[in-house]
Amino acid sequence: MSVQRGIVIGGGAFAGLALALALRQGLGPELPIIVADPALATRPSRDPRATAIVAACRRLFETIGAWADVASGAQPILDMVVTDSKLEDATRPAFLTFSGHVEPGEPFAHMVENRYLIDVLIRRAVAEGIDLRGLAVSDFAARGDGVTVTLSDGGVIEASLLVAADGARSKLRERAGIATHGWDYDQSGIVATVGHERDHQGRAEEHFLPAGPFAILPLSGKRSSLVWTEKRAEAARIVALGESEFQAELERRFGLHLGDVKVLDKPRAFPLGYFVARSFISERLALVGDAAHVIHPIAGQGLNMGLKDVAALAEVIVDAARLGIDPGQADVLERYQRWRRFDTMAMGFATNSLNFLFSNESTLLRTVRDIGLGLVDRAPPLKSLFIRQAAGLAGEVPRLLKGEAL
Repeated sequence: MSVQRGIVIGGGAFAGLALALALRQGLGPELPIIVADPALATRPSRDPRATAIVAACRRLFETIGAWADVASGAQPILDMVVTDSKLEDATRPAFLTFSGHVEPGEPFAHMVENRYLIDVLIRRAVAEGIDLRGLAVSDFAARGDGVTVTLSDGGVIEASLLVAADGARSKLRERAGIATHGWDYDQSGIVATVGHERDHQGRAEEHFLPAGPFAILPLSGKRSSLVWTEKRAEAARIVALGESEFQAELERRFGLHLGDVKVLDKPRAFPLGYFVARSFISERLALVGDAAHVIHPIAGQGLNMGLKDVAALAEVIVDAARLGIDPGQADVLERYQRWRRFDTMAMGFATNSLNFLFSNESTLLRTVRDIGLGLVDRAPPLKSLFIRQAAGLAGEVPRLLKGEAL
């Protein structure tokens, strides 16, 4: 193999660690792979959130050897119900229901608690000899044959490629001068874990309320993860409430179909927005995950979009390296950008449209969308198409998302 320099990944969350493991699998143990992130100095992870991992991304984790250690704690989503109502409505009729399987015995998604998956990825990376640094990438300078990466302790690494996996407020994207286009929604997502008296039976629920979706996502045991969208000022008010007042607001939306419900952690509100980087690449630099794009959580696709980036970038890098081509050169990175940009823009358009269609109080729009949901519910082929799209299995799918090793 002609590649001499290693690859530096700035960012050690899901995307950065998954990319490191995929590259190690595809390129072998000789090539240095460095993951740099100050968060790596804090172990184990304390991230309280949970994430829906769709079937294609579960296949990725399985292929890079990370899924087996989280499978026992992962909760399969066995079916999903979509309702559309006002907050004060006494009943919430189901307009759309989905069976949760893309293939027999394969759920279209699993709920996984972030901290467990992060810890498994870190342990796997250590076992594979990936160089984990609890430091930030403070600077970089690209040139024709490589990139010089400077870490926050002053250490310097000569690499063939730098990957920005450092999140929505990416310093690496900013330092490369890559602009973004998009906007803030006047909404925040309230995230909390709740316990309930009855078993959820693996059912996910999405209640479309005028302020935005109220999603109940099943976790292992009699617990669920909430992603609760409100206008930004209202969300700030709600998370600042005392325990009993918050409980009252929760019960108004959650209902009592699972019996008594109790908040198990401190609710937090995150501002919601949409943006896409004007370019996913620069000289000797590639953006993945939230550094490249942020979308509304209405379809639960944000993290999964980032893992699709990982699968595509890993594939183009490995394919290039096996041909003796420097994986950091422009034509290799252009292939990655062409592969991912259309899908990203299409998903952004879809989530923006869904948010506009469902997060309002228009009687006319409510009638139109309820008719549309009802028609979809009565069209099994269309529902199957939606399930495959949601599971990440539609379009040109990278090998890792098919469960194929690089």
